[in-house]
Amino acid sequence: MSGITNVLIVGVGGQGVILASAILSQAAMEAGHDTKQSEVHGMSQRGGTVSSHVRFGPKVWSPMVPEGEAQVLLAFERAEALRAAHLVAPGGTVIVNRQSIIPPIASGKKFSYPEDPVGELRGRVERVVEIDALGECKKLGNEKMVSVLLLGALSVNLEFPAAIWEKIIRSRVPKGTEDGNLAAFARGAELATQAVAAGE
Repeated sequence: MSGITNVLIVGVGGQGVILASAILSQAAMEAGHDTKQSEVHGMSQRGGTVSSHVRFGPKVWSPMVPEGEAQVLLAFERAEALRAAHLVAPGGTVIVNRQSIIPPIASGKKFSYPEDPVGELRGRVERVVEIDALGECKKLGNEKMVSVLLLGALSVNLEFPAAIWEKIIRSRVPKGTEDGNLAAFARGAELATQAVAAGE
């Protein structure tokens, strides 16, 4: 893949996928990479499927991650992780938030949500790291930091200097939440490192 790193971020509207994608893209550029980003929105801004492709390396021509070439899939929602599993490269990593969100359009209708999406995912992908991002952010005092906590988990798979992450997070999150978001980022990195050490 010519030194190109492919990251796919998926979730539903309102979870912070776009913020995470923007921070990651800027971090890749600040680290000296040619970077391309593409977003795909579902039927509704809030509750619909949202995905963002981020590719970086010496030279990137297309913003879309080819099927089977995502080294990392960062999933904000469990079923969305399963839906995107075919895009993960052999030996790739899936970082999945332990959260299930049934689309609003399914309300009152027959809707088949996977019984065990993470279990199915583990059957398809070699490495799956599951994190209760919402629960961890509640402990930290702000449920809106989920996207940054998950970025922290993602960061252990990338070789960007800590100073770059801190600079961009401080510039992107709401004023007054900078320290809390940095704590969430650090917690995400810690949880991912522990999961890898445990053999997940």
